[in-house]
Amino acid sequence: MAAVQWRSSGRSYDAELQRCRPEFAPVDFGDYHPLKAITVTDTKTRRGAPETPAITHSASTGDLGRKKKEKEEEAVGADFEPWSLRRGEILARFTTTEKLSINLFMGSDRGKAPSPGSSAVSEKVRTRLEELDDLEEDYANRIEELNQSLKEAWSSDQKVKALKIVIQCSKLLSDTSVIQFYPSKFVLITDILDTFGRLVFDRIWTMCSDPRTLPESFTVDDVNDTAKETCLNWFFKIASIRELLPRLYVEAAILKCNRFLNKSGIQETLPRLTAMIRGIGDPLVAAYARAYLCRVGMEVAPQLKDSLNRNFFDLLGSFRQISSESVQNQLVLQRVEVPEYLTLYSPAINWILQCIAYRAPEPLLMEMMERCKKLGNNALLLNSVMRAFSAEFVAARATDFIGMIKDCDEAGFPKHLLFGSLGRSVACADPPESERLTILNEAWKVVTKVRSPQDYINCAEIWVEFTCRHFAKREVNTVLADIIKHMTPDRAFEDAYPQLQSVIRKILTYFRDFSVLFSMERFLPFLDMFQKDSVRVEVCRSIMEVFIKNQVDPTRDPVILNAMLHICKTIALTLEDEKRSLSLLIIGFIRMVSFGRDFEQQLSFCVEARASFCNLESVLVQLIHTVNTLAMETSSVMRGNHSRKTAAFVRACAAYSFITVPSLSSIFSRLSLYLLSGQVALANQCLSQADAFLKAAVSLLPDVPRSISVEGKLRSSESFLLDFINNFLSTLLVVPDHPEHGVLYLVRGLLNMVQDYSWEESSDAKVRVYISALPLLAAMSQESYLYSIPKVDSNETLYGGDPKFLSEINKLCETLIGQILDQLKTLGRDEQSARRQASMAFSLFGVLLAHGDLRNNKLSQLFVRTLDFLKLQSQQADMSHLSETVQRLALQTRT
Repeated sequence: MAAVQWRSSGRSYDAELQRCRPEFAPVDFGDYHPLKAITVTDTKTRRGAPETPAITHSASTGDLGRKKKEKEEEAVGADFEPWSLRRGEILARFTTTEKLSINLFMGSDRGKAPSPGSSAVSEKVRTRLEELDDLEEDYANRIEELNQSLKEAWSSDQKVKALKIVIQCSKLLSDTSVIQFYPSKFVLITDILDTFGRLVFDRIWTMCSDPRTLPESFTVDDVNDTAKETCLNWFFKIASIRELLPRLYVEAAILKCNRFLNKSGIQETLPRLTAMIRGIGDPLVAAYARAYLCRVGMEVAPQLKDSLNRNFFDLLGSFRQISSESVQNQLVLQRVEVPEYLTLYSPAINWILQCIAYRAPEPLLMEMMERCKKLGNNALLLNSVMRAFSAEFVAARATDFIGMIKDCDEAGFPKHLLFGSLGRSVACADPPESERLTILNEAWKVVTKVRSPQDYINCAEIWVEFTCRHFAKREVNTVLADIIKHMTPDRAFEDAYPQLQSVIRKILTYFRDFSVLFSMERFLPFLDMFQKDSVRVEVCRSIMEVFIKNQVDPTRDPVILNAMLHICKTIALTLEDEKRSLSLLIIGFIRMVSFGRDFEQQLSFCVEARASFCNLESVLVQLIHTVNTLAMETSSVMRGNHSRKTAAFVRACAAYSFITVPSLSSIFSRLSLYLLSGQVALANQCLSQADAFLKAAVSLLPDVPRSISVEGKLRSSESFLLDFINNFLSTLLVVPDHPEHGVLYLVRGLLNMVQDYSWEESSDAKVRVYISALPLLAAMSQESYLYSIPKVDSNETLYGGDPKFLSEINKLCETLIGQILDQLKTLGRDEQSARRQASMAFSLFGVLLAHGDLRNNKLSQLFVRTLDFLKLQSQQADMSHLSETVQRLALQTRT
């Protein structure tokens, strides 16, 4: 192929810019904006007609599911804590390692052969007739199996079987042989009762829904006779249960069904069931029976407060049974201490009191307090009162409650538990300001005397929030010192990490000024108690997150910097899989450090940080970026008389980067940071440093692997390498040639590395680099460069349009074009490479058209041959579409 002579076309960049400026036209969006939220409102139509959603821009989104739920909860409201939340807490708290028994006896069915029509459900239920001794987890599984058996029996129309399952399960609630597990047993078995109650109610509801659906607010008049008769039969069957406890529980489970029979059924039934509970001899069993009755009562008739109150007053009267001989003998037999036994009452009493206190008038709550006093300030009851009554009510009378706590007998219920309950209230609501210090002192007198480290920290952790909420760092520091004193001996802190972490969270909630936080003398010693690696890292992470979120202004406070560096060093030693997320936190901290115009101090900080976080690559990358930014800020601020000092500082920044970059493992991080640092050095007129960075980048190119790991997957590095080279080429336009290395030495060095690099055999990357280099060389031949750096003389100034310089550029361009054309010729021999050839040829065509001088030399011959080729191709049957392209091509050629 004949040699191609290159000459760049002359460019007027300002004129080209003016021609390329877009025309502006106003756009009127009216009320529409693509980011404006579209919401939906429900437009209700007449009864029976479907609801049509209307799309608007002003109303909130309708949610039919939510509306239905809200309608169901109208009676109690969202501010009433549902049983579902208490359920999980009880199951988690009241556990046992003792063996548990399930004794089920299905009455008259025992010993009978199964009837021919019996389903598999009967067999499943019959397997429960034998005594099952198992641990707690399997006990819960067995109960769940019974729940499923109940549903299966019901769905197969074996209603009697279903009723027998419920009766037998209810009988289990009279068994207190493993008394520590009783609250959890109550939860599991009442789940079955709840299921049974829903099944019966839904069955009768369905009978009333033919031919029309029964409204939710139905009355007795809406219920047909068949449904009433079926409902009455259920109550008759339950009334025939001989034993008191199952009869009580099963009737309470279907309490809601009274609505099908008469208007006052529930109102009449609740007092009767309340009176029945008085016949239960075991006070613990009776307490939970009252809790269940109050629960179903709140669900179906929360307005009937008298029944709730009556249950509570009966409960107070039963407290004397706790000291009875039968209960005490039972505790001795099971080796259960009185304080542990009393805690078993807490879930039941707490629930009953919550039901009573819900939206209750203040006189009623005051009456409850007075009754507690009449009982000699029963500690168990007082504790439940403080847990159930609103935080505002308790906090307003905190001093009165402290007096009641002092009068309590500590033998059965420790006072620190009472102060813990009080602390929860005063941490949520504000007691009178004049009483706050007295409250804290009185509480801490008791807390600090608790001997058990676990009991101590459980209570102290609660009162930390009150201290943080209402007092300054002095009081909080005193509390921290006391916690350290109690939890350090025998390394007690190792068993209290969750509570200690809670203390940290509460302090961080109220102390967002880190200069105040870190000035607490005992804060960092408190952190030293977190000696388990995973916990220590998690605590430090939480501190870092709060700092980054709340530290609005950059800081140079030495107290903050020293403490935060200590915390950052702690998390820098974490496991490999957490380094990425933790590095982001350290980077956030580094970005918030600013010494203003004390640039040398800022650089010193970066030097210290580099030593501390040398194992965190992303942090080192951030430090290099920080130092480069620092160099630019310095040059923009320190000018005039400080020029020498500025140059020295910028050189120090360059040295920092030059030392740090090689320690990075990612080769593309090294390449990009070499280039960035070189650009910064060039912008600050540090030409030798810039030259060193750019040469280092070029010398690194041969080490680039063919594939790299991206998010855990191997990918070809070619696209990343091409992006870097293009960026590098754009920088070379303003880099002046070194006087000792010849014309275009960096460009030639880069191209030589590209020539020698081990590209993939099927890759066109090398030729694409050559094509990308042509615009650079064309720009270098202009009298005035497209862009420049202030106070840096680029080659346009150094050579001043010297013909020898232009000749060197043209020779290099001709060499590159020759290499490109050779590759195109090679691709033309392979039919499968036609697409690659076309793509590359089109790229070269565009470059030559934009940057080459087509008015002379043989360069124009390329376009003539291209046009001839298109004409030839357009004559083929499947290429006729090229004819129009040929006609539109207007090339200035010289034949």
